[in-house]
Amino acid sequence: MHEWVKQAILLYFKLRNVEPETVGPFRYLDKVPLKQVEPADGVRVVPPAVARRGSFLSPGVVLMPGYVNIGAWVGPRTMVDTWATVGSCAQIGADVHLAGGVGIGGVLEPLQASPVIVEDGAFLGSRCIVTEGVRIGAGAVLAPNVSLTASVPIVDVRGPEPVEHRGHVPPRSVVLPGTRPRSYPAGTFQVACALIVGERSAATDLKTSLNDVLREFSIGT
Repeated sequence: MHEWVKQAILLYFKLRNVEPETVGPFRYLDKVPLKQVEPADGVRVVPPAVARRGSFLSPGVVLMPGYVNIGAWVGPRTMVDTWATVGSCAQIGADVHLAGGVGIGGVLEPLQASPVIVEDGAFLGSRCIVTEGVRIGAGAVLAPNVSLTASVPIVDVRGPEPVEHRGHVPPRSVVLPGTRPRSYPAGTFQVACALIVGERSAATDLKTSLNDVLREFSIGT
């Protein structure tokens, strides 16, 4: 995502006035009109889903009642499930599944900030949160409720010693929410992290459910 694109979006906000817009039984007041989707676009948009003008929905996208903000790019055959949100300028690859309630953070300011990138074939479970320019590698699987920012440790626990990543989930990783102890003046407390517990097998089809992938590692859902 080039900085000039974000500059253009911010200037667009300044130049626009809040205006009413009616879509069926729904009445909106906003600075950015809704995206107009035509049958030829090959996109399915389920009411009351909202995609703002300036977002891009590739052919085969299914947008359930969720939200795609201006500047976001959603790749072919990707599912944005119910109440999932794709923030401004986020980049979502092909054949991705954003399960119910997933939150993909947006970025407009500061201009040099990196957008969230979810690469092809990734599966993000219900209520996952990904913000602050975190990159999800191709084919990775995030279990429900994984929350990632640029500073949250992503710890690979498959070997004899933990290996820590920040801001990037390696391709085909299977990731669970976790905690680890941290000492403060008031005592030791558990703080959030994410745990890489396995790797998605090459035999796993991209359409395999999250439950099936997690069962490979004897993890309850």
